[in-house]
Amino acid sequence: MAVDDVLILAGGLGTRLRSAVPDVPKPLAPVAGRPFLAYLLERYEEAGMRRVILATGYLGEQVEQFVGVRWGRMDVVYSREETPLGTGGAIAQAARLSSGRGLHICNGDTYLEYSPTALEQAAEGLPIAIALAAVPDVGRYGAADVEAGRVKRFREKGGGGPGLINAGCYFLTQQGLAALPGLDRFSFEQEVLEPWVARGSVGAMEDTAGFIDIGVPEDFNRAQKIFAREER
Repeated sequence: MAVDDVLILAGGLGTRLRSAVPDVPKPLAPVAGRPFLAYLLERYEEAGMRRVILATGYLGEQVEQFVGVRWGRMDVVYSREETPLGTGGAIAQAARLSSGRGLHICNGDTYLEYSPTALEQAAEGLPIAIALAAVPDVGRYGAADVEAGRVKRFREKGGGGPGLINAGCYFLTQQGLAALPGLDRFSFEQEVLEPWVARGSVGAMEDTAGFIDIGVPEDFNRAQKIFAREER
């Protein structure tokens, strides 16, 4: 693995989960007795990451209080959103704190088991690669179609059946970081992923497992059972 910086997007408002967890930011939602973010941090430490950038916003002071400036063998720094910047703006702002050689990125409300090294390999010669998750029903997420190791298109939510989805884990190469839009606020999905997919510039990595999205109460409740079994 050439790059050991990871950015975790932990600044979302978590409106869909607010009914179940009203008083903490979504990444700190309790799962099997621990904040969900702890599982993400441990996974990336085990994968060899040595520096974490936490992009915080809503109730971000709670995240900083919980994590601090060191987690295991990893240094932790913070990119704070004073006003909502959208996913793209949050990534662009936080990327200024990275080494600039490339950056692993994940959402603070999704869990996925994958090899960061394999994701870097999938991005070779490209600006970005995405880790995709196989799910039994793509209807809630929208599907990703893959050909010859690249994402060829994203299909809208509302379809059905098994397939691959964007699991919210990316590797932006040095080339990709330099190509981010020079905007303060923008959508990463609309302004970066969609046009790059249309150009055939997005690598795909399918060797993943264990996808969990706690962003909705149904999966949040499912995560309780999954992680409780693993903690035994």
